[in-house]
Amino acid sequence: MTRLSEATTAALPATVARPGYDRASQRIGIVHIGLGAFHRAHQAVYTDDAMAAGDRDWAIAAASLRSSAVCDALAPQDGLYTVTERSGAGEAVRLIGAIREVTVAAKAPERLAALLVSADTRVVTLTVTEKGYWRRPDGATDLAGIVADGNSIYHYLARAVVARRAAGLGPLTLVNCDNLPDNGRVLRAGVSAFLDHRGQGAARDWFERDWRCPNTMVDRIVPAVTDADRAKVEAALGMRDEAAVITEPYRQWVIEDDFAGDRPRWDVGGAQFVADVAPYETAKLRMLNGAHSALAYLGLERGHEFVHQAVADPTIRPVVKALMRDEAATSFTSAKGQALGPYADALLARFANTTLEHRLSQIASDGSQKVGPRWLSSLAAHGGDAPATLTALAAWLRFIRTGHDASPDPRRAELAGLWAKGDAASVVDALFGPGGSMASQWQPTEAQRAALVRQVAP
Repeated sequence: MTRLSEATTAALPATVARPGYDRASQRIGIVHIGLGAFHRAHQAVYTDDAMAAGDRDWAIAAASLRSSAVCDALAPQDGLYTVTERSGAGEAVRLIGAIREVTVAAKAPERLAALLVSADTRVVTLTVTEKGYWRRPDGATDLAGIVADGNSIYHYLARAVVARRAAGLGPLTLVNCDNLPDNGRVLRAGVSAFLDHRGQGAARDWFERDWRCPNTMVDRIVPAVTDADRAKVEAALGMRDEAAVITEPYRQWVIEDDFAGDRPRWDVGGAQFVADVAPYETAKLRMLNGAHSALAYLGLERGHEFVHQAVADPTIRPVVKALMRDEAATSFTSAKGQALGPYADALLARFANTTLEHRLSQIASDGSQKVGPRWLSSLAAHGGDAPATLTALAAWLRFIRTGHDASPDPRRAELAGLWAKGDAASVVDALFGPGGSMASQWQPTEAQRAALVRQVAP
């Protein structure tokens, strides 16, 4: 079967939308770290829109930190891939041309270093998941973990700060696109801490003064692509696309308007540049992401595989609806004009999209990194008086007790060890009681502790 590439795009069906610009004339202006499906369905699409609208020299050089799988898929395709939007109304397929170069940092660290020090590079975007920021349970930067890892984002970014300063180049804007509260500030703190650790005080001072790390909120449901998905895309294209992405029509990107230099006109594709991202970020984390995690742990427990199955379950749906509307939506101060009731309704409709097979096991991964911003912050805001959120938290605790599906989690061994040593009460105390490893975010009252233990106990 013919493979998608620059040489074969002319043979694509006329129904496939093409990039509206000359790829060859666009220099690389963005370096992206964390080359997964979400970036290809989100930031790369917005960048494609900006260049189609006339912006120049914002092509993307994208790097995976370790895995070569996506690079192996994209490199033979000259960075080209398709995005298929699925909904009840049908499918729309689009060819994305924004990614011009792909690399694997662990295999070619010098190439990533060179891209970050290029005079053409002005923006760095990141999607490395929550665990890639190396935060301890108390929120501080885990320097020991970063050092032991040896191939973290901080190694490359700190090196770039030092090298750009030495070369007399301008500062960069680092755009964190992961689901963390105050995500730009988290990234800034980590880079500063690592520069300090490296004894680079002058570089740290320059970084803190002139570099920018805006907060952002990103949203698009991007399920993991299956072999069946790839086969369907192949049938539609008449050629093989090993890097195909399947997603929903909806997308959202809210960005703090704080850049060290110029930026792409991502707003052409619908992005919002605002003074304060916090209300949007909090709504997304606590309502969408919080509901997703609840669906994952409650749904897997009841034998469901996909989000649309879990949200249709009459036992689960009321819990998720209450978590979003009654608890998450009332746990923070919304922005002017931010309508959270309609937002919750729209989320339920998106979850129910049966054309997207969004696996609950995909959402359930790395739970220890997610329950804090998604649930514990909401519990803290309500003084623990949030029964739907407590029900979801109990489901997560039962999930880690069973080790369901060998789900990846950076604290997996620690959490399994807690269950191996004690019962539900001791695990709840070890995590949320005084001195507990997650107690800095929320501590239950005696009544709440007893209710949580009752739900968790066999």
